[in-house]
Amino acid sequence: MSLPPPLTKPPLHEYRLHGGDVPSYPSSMTQRLTHWASETPLSPFLAEREEGRHRWRTLTFGEAMPQVIRLAQALIDHGLSTERPLMVLSGNSIEHALLACAAMHVGIPYVPVSPSYALLSEDFVKLRHVVELVTPGMLFVDEETRFGKALAAVCDNNVTCVAKVPAQRALAFDSLTATPASAEVDDAHARVTPDSIAKLLFTSGSTGMPKAVINTHRMLCSNQAMLAKRLSFLERRTPVLVDWLPWHHTFGGNTILGMAMHNGGSLYIDDGNPTAQGVQRTVENLREVSPTFYCNVPKGFEALVEHLRNDDTLREAFFRDLEMLHFGGAVLPAHVRTALESLGKQTRGAPVPMLTGLGSTEACLAFCTEEPSETPGLIGQPVPGMALKLVATDDKWEARLKGLNITPGYWRDTQRTSEAFDHEGYYCTGDAMRLLDPDHPERGLIFDGRLSENFKLVTGTWVNVGTLRLNLVEHFAPLVQDIVVVGEGRDYLTGIVVLNLPACEQKLGSADSSLEALSTDASLHQWFAQRLATHCRGQSSSMRLERLLLLDQPLSVDRGELTDKGSVNQRLVRERYSDLVACLYAEPLHDPRIILPTSPAS
Repeated sequence: MSLPPPLTKPPLHEYRLHGGDVPSYPSSMTQRLTHWASETPLSPFLAEREEGRHRWRTLTFGEAMPQVIRLAQALIDHGLSTERPLMVLSGNSIEHALLACAAMHVGIPYVPVSPSYALLSEDFVKLRHVVELVTPGMLFVDEETRFGKALAAVCDNNVTCVAKVPAQRALAFDSLTATPASAEVDDAHARVTPDSIAKLLFTSGSTGMPKAVINTHRMLCSNQAMLAKRLSFLERRTPVLVDWLPWHHTFGGNTILGMAMHNGGSLYIDDGNPTAQGVQRTVENLREVSPTFYCNVPKGFEALVEHLRNDDTLREAFFRDLEMLHFGGAVLPAHVRTALESLGKQTRGAPVPMLTGLGSTEACLAFCTEEPSETPGLIGQPVPGMALKLVATDDKWEARLKGLNITPGYWRDTQRTSEAFDHEGYYCTGDAMRLLDPDHPERGLIFDGRLSENFKLVTGTWVNVGTLRLNLVEHFAPLVQDIVVVGEGRDYLTGIVVLNLPACEQKLGSADSSLEALSTDASLHQWFAQRLATHCRGQSSSMRLERLLLLDQPLSVDRGELTDKGSVNQRLVRERYSDLVACLYAEPLHDPRIILPTSPAS
């Protein structure tokens, strides 16, 4: 598809692009679920590991829809509504999906919430905020005992608790699925429109309390139609997905789960994650199920690559039916992309196409590439049906969006809703983007970092944190998980290094190392000092780190420093670890975790 040229050219203050027409789309999320239950009732819809992990528990479309209807009746019976929605506090599961579909089927908003708010928190501050804002009528967890403290802290008698494994106060999930359905379900479903609220998705809350983003049926359904037009393989075969991405994020909950529902595909719920321990489960699952479309965050692909290299059975199963790889959430390091291309070619004679995109809680998947590219940060073109406006701000271009896939606003927050849109009704993303080639906009856009992450040195020089971070992670691969760039208002840049623990252990030939021990290890310091010297050579002040500090503790998901997908909140870490920042700029240096550049020969 060829995009129209920009309406303006530099040095004027904006560009405008449009993704083209969007195909027709369903009026509600469960319309396609009903269709597949009728047309392909025996096709697998969802699967997850049974307890003990020896077999897959599978649910077909024909089995799913009757349960959705009965659950919808149970939600109605318990008085759930727009003002008293369904909240789900557990991770991805068949029960989670069925409840979500049941709520959306009858116009009850579904609210998936990060389990970390309950399981990793001591004070439940964010969870209290979420419950008070949403006022749920029902809250679902997998095991009541696991969530007991959180439930006791935030649930009063107005909230019905439901659990797959109840213990004391919670109702059994199975008791809800036994509810006889009545005409109330059909009547409620008939009142669902494209503008009805399908779900409330929460932002990360990294710069304050999380905001509840309204996701309408129009947003979710049109976005699936947009993707079907952009991803041509969906027309010739139903997708098979093996995926761990959490459903309280837009990519996992809207793109992946939605893709299975919209296209009659099969979603195998991966109980792994992009960590050294979690990837072991992913590997086990991928040995048994060959995906046609595989998505992950860059950290997930990085964790998976080594297993693909060393496990012939895994590699054959992984690439056998694969039509496309897709990553998002951050930029994929070049060495990981090269490895995946090489392994794909080795296994099947040609690399598997790898595309990327960019989305947000407020916009679903909004950008997607159409052809593989090695250009770092390329996110492709706006999806069909969406308009993009690039507005000059400081030394960047802010992306502003309008279209069927854009949220109408934040739940019960008129002030933030008003602040989020400009005078033309475009959603202000806070993301910086630029055209790869201003004279040929069809070549796509480059993600240029978050405006809030960038800062100036004392000299007035702007630091593009996103670009610099990508270069650093690639340069110090594979020993770093991330690097937090420090230097706002300073004379020069420094960095706080988040170590890749398994890679460091492999390099040192030792297991069970602690971050505290690694942060002062002489051999690691020598390696980093030499790599730092190479990095500094020939770089300007805005692209050069003068000192590093190896972080001796893990970053926290609960405190918002680290997301579920493994990305680091740069600004929050800089602010929260002010003591480390002070150490980096101390004269003379006294912290044993700090590294200065040394020449390779020293």
